[in-house]
Amino acid sequence: MRVSESVQIACAGCLTGNRVPVQRMAEDPKCGKCGTALLDGAPAELGEAQFETFVARTELPVLADFWAPWCGPCRAMAPHFERAAQELKDSVRLVKVNTEEAPRLAARYDIRSIPTLILFRNGVEQKRVSGALDAGALARWAA
Repeated sequence: MRVSESVQIACAGCLTGNRVPVQRMAEDPKCGKCGTALLDGAPAELGEAQFETFVARTELPVLADFWAPWCGPCRAMAPHFERAAQELKDSVRLVKVNTEEAPRLAARYDIRSIPTLILFRNGVEQKRVSGALDAGALARWAA
């Protein structure tokens, strides 16, 4: 099997990079090291210690939601973000970053308003948008 026929996906639990054959992406792959589901259809909660490694070790696009618990629009968007994570589970990895718990990460990415969404491809920021989106708009924007 050629490398191009598989995709590396980081485990949100232990940050191990796992090679998953493209044809097996829909089979709920698990981390080879810790057994955590790699594509469970739920947003991964990441902090400052995990974020950079996770994004760097994931070849799927990573859509990060920078949010805070006190933010009304963030709370309103949360169920939509969860639906989008389920809908996109085989093609985009959705993650959440609580800016209250990860202030240095929020500063590094120049988060000035929340919610702010950043789409990373191959570890590099591709685009961003601030403000709450519904599940359909999230899926279209991430495509």
